[in-house]
Amino acid sequence: MRIADVQDEIDHELVSKEQIHSKIREAAAQASEDYRGKNPLLIAVLKGAVNTLAAFSEALSIPAQIDFMSLSSYGSGTTSSGTVTVRQDLSTDVRGRHILIVEDIIDSGRTLAWLVEELKRRGAASVEIFALLEKPARREVDVDVKYRGYEIPDEFVVGFGLDYDERFRNLDSIAVLKPEVYQGVNA
Repeated sequence: MRIADVQDEIDHELVSKEQIHSKIREAAAQASEDYRGKNPLLIAVLKGAVNTLAAFSEALSIPAQIDFMSLSSYGSGTTSSGTVTVRQDLSTDVRGRHILIVEDIIDSGRTLAWLVEELKRRGAASVEIFALLEKPARREVDVDVKYRGYEIPDEFVVGFGLDYDERFRNLDSIAVLKPEVYQGVNA
């Protein structure tokens, strides 16, 4: 879906399709060198990181396995409850594996910090992170991001997997949603 198709609800494009893929290729090239011979397991948290994981895995020049988790820390609201619930667990045993979490966006950092610790607790040999987007203004918990994408302002963004009410995930770029679309919602 192109921004023109939803222009009435989008304020402006923040990160173009070309910028997204350029940054992913750059990070994947470095990860390919770092993980050569290590058979990494790429993990994405559903649903937001699916687009990022697909593009990242395609850009790798080494073999890698993929797996998914579904986590929730929001309950019925729009701000994190601080308690992480595993809705769907991994199908792969991580014991002794080199894990690379492929993340769409880091907001507060709480869920990601929990995931890193959980994977270490399960016996992962190493756990690193690629984050396409980071919102430093909203960070509450420090997480060590080895492969960095873009730092973005504290705006409500959608596209390339990111949604508002399950909409806009299929935009091919990252865009800022007009406030009137999510009236009263804390972005």
